[in-house]
Parts: sequence; C-alpha cells; structure tokens
Amino acid sequence: MMTKKLNEAYIIHGGVPLHGEIKVNTAKNSALVLILAALLTEEKVVLKDIPKLSDILIMCELLEHFGAEVHWYGHDLHIEAKDIHTCTGPYHLVSKMRASFVALGPLLGRCKEAGMAMPGGCAFGPRPVDRHIKAFKDIGAIIEESDGDFRLKLNGSLKGTARFVAPTVGGTQNILLASVLGEHDVTIENAAKEPEITDLVQMLKAMGAQIEGEGTDTLKITGVSRLRGLTYRPIPDRIEAGTFILAAAATRGKVSLHQVEISHLSSVIAKLSEAGVKFSKLGPASLLVDATGDLQNVSLYTSEYPGIPTDVQAPFTAFLATLEGDCTIEERVYPGHRFTHVAELHKMQADIELEESTLSIRGGTLQGAKVHSADIRAGGAMVIAGLAAQGTTVVTGLEFIDRGYEVLDERLRGLGADIHRQEIIEALTGTYGD
Repeated sequence: MMTKKLNEAYIIHGGVPLHGEIKVNTAKNSALVLILAALLTEEKVVLKDIPKLSDILIMCELLEHFGAEVHWYGHDLHIEAKDIHTCTGPYHLVSKMRASFVALGPLLGRCKEAGMAMPGGCAFGPRPVDRHIKAFKDIGAIIEESDGDFRLKLNGSLKGTARFVAPTVGGTQNILLASVLGEHDVTIENAAKEPEITDLVQMLKAMGAQIEGEGTDTLKITGVSRLRGLTYRPIPDRIEAGTFILAAAATRGKVSLHQVEISHLSSVIAKLSEAGVKFSKLGPASLLVDATGDLQNVSLYTSEYPGIPTDVQAPFTAFLATLEGDCTIEERVYPGHRFTHVAELHKMQADIELEESTLSIRGGTLQGAKVHSADIRAGGAMVIAGLAAQGTTVVTGLEFIDRGYEVLDERLRGLGADIHRQEIIEALTGTYGD
C-alpha cells in the first residue's frame, strides 16, 4: 500500500504576463538583526512594517527566550528587553536559522557573556562561522568551543581591530552589536558594505551609539554606557524587489514597484537593462519595470554589494532560462554551492549545465512540472519559472518560501498571476493527487 501525506504547494498556471502595482516589504535580512539590536537597551524598541515571515517569528521566539517582551500590533513589532534572563541560545531555535548566530554580539555587549549552538538554516551549502569567531578573538573575547557550541566571555573591555579576510555581513553585524556598549574602542576592517549593514549602523546611531565610517569598509566604534529605545523602519527588501522584477521580466510583463530603494537595485537594473528590460523612475521610491519588448540573454556573476546579490542568483537563473540564446552565471559569493534550483529547473525542460561554480544556460521555453524548493531563493526561482512556463507547475517546499516572502501567492495574484496555495496529497514516491 502506497503511503501518502498531506502537503502544501503552489499550483501555478503559467504563461500570464504580470501587470499592475505592488508594494515591497521591509527587508527581512535587515529586520532580523535590528530585532537583535533591541537587546542592547532596556527601553522599548518599535520596528515598523515588519513582514510576518517564519524567520522573523523564530527570531522573536529567540528574544522571548532571552527574556525580552515581544508584541505585535499589526505589522509593528514592539520589543522591550528590561531584563535578560539567559544569555544562551537554545539549539532547537538556533538550528533553524543562521541569523540567530548574530545574537552572540548583543548578548556579549549587554551581558558580557554569551553562548550559542552552531546555526542552521537553508541547505544550499555550508557557511562556516569561523570568520565570526576569529573576529571576536581579534577584539579580546575569550572563546570556548565544545561539540559545536560556542561560549564567549569578556575579561575586561573589548579593544583592537577585527580584520575580516573577506567581507562577511553576519560577522560585521556581530562585531558591531558586541562593541557599541562599554568603555572601549573597536575597529572593523574589511567590513561588509551591504545596505543591511548601513541600516544597522543608522539604527544603532539613532539609539545613541558612536560609529564612524558608515558605508565604507572600515568602521570605528567608540563604546557608550547605554543605548536608548526608538521607533525605526527598516530599509526596503532589495531581494524581494529583485524577485518581483525578475518575475515581471520572465513573464514579459509590466509592473510598478512601490516602497523600493532604487539605489540598492543598481546592479540588477543595469544587468536587466542590458537584457532589454526598460526601467522608469516613477518617484523617489517607485519603479516601473517594462519587459514587454524584445529581450536578449546576458551573462553575469554574483559578488558583494554593490554587485549582483547571491540571493537573486537562483531567480536570475529562472529568468535567463526563458530567453533564447546562451549565457552563463558564475556564483562567486558561495562558490560550489547554492545550486539546489538547477535540478528542479531541469524538470521544467531548462537546458542548464553546472560546472564547479558556473551555470551554462541555453534558454528556451519552460514547461510546467512538479518541482521542490529546498531553500528560500530556490523557492523564488521555482515560482518565477512556474509563472513563465507553459502549462501547470506544482511547487512544494513552501516552508522555505514562507521564510523569505510574505503571502507570495496573494501578492502575485494582485498582478494577475494564476497561482494558488492548496493542500495536495503527495505520495512518498513523488506523485501527486487531487
């Protein structure tokens, strides 16, 4: 007898060009760390317009574990960390999400000690935390490791320079959060320059932190005795915006995006303009994407900001697979990893070859198929491919998509997409029923 289970999936009837207007949410990758920054003050922190993504909810649960009070009022998140009851992150939460490792910084800054298990998250490949640990050692933290668990302590004040061999967003955030409280001077060299770093610096400065070098690869922190509460709205989500832009392009649609930071999308806009997509600035935070004209294939590579983000590599692959001609995508941020979407696109008749860290794509017409998303951005790619494909596409693995995109199906339907979320019966052999 065949064993079956209920599962949720997106059912997409493709071939419909997207048209209309859509608002971009605030940045998940920024909000996760701004939530952690609330641990640095006893006063209330209000974060405005936060998407209720599963990753955000896990981070809120982690803060409550530490002792903070967390309340939602609509999409506004109120956090008050008057008392920290524990400075150790439990494995059952930390293992779900890599960003939880950045809790080491604010816990060390507030409590002078912190403990954390090895973080988890998406399964697209290893992302070791050795750069974080080395940076903490650089500035004087005492570190013990046992069976993958890390314990950090301070013997006096932090001091010195944390030097990163290569820029790391999470590592830069961790050292920033650890350094803003206390009587010390800390420098971060080869700091990441992503907009999410600048967003964190701006929030910390609004709380009373003293940080110099915002937007550069060298940050200088002079510790202060206390930080105050505030109300703050994170930057727009450049990865979500990029996903919607690529969905419009893949379906040859025409879409207006609102509440975007256009400057954060410069590399994506430049590459898609090269492909023939037309962009018009409708206002300071509004952008028209017109992909109704003739398009051509382009090659690209991912890199640190301001280059093309690794988080849009998979969505870009789905788009380029819809265009006639040959091109390549080279993954330079996570070489050898982040390619779980390739085998799934093969099921949709995409002609893609992977060699080391480079995809060779021969574009054409995608066909609907039953596919699975194994990480957040692969999920975005599967949805884009399904929207562009002929026929019906069934996308499973929605638990990953829900980590990065809030009510994605509802928002795409507002652009005319034929996409619905429903329960399906999935046989363990991989077949589907009504």
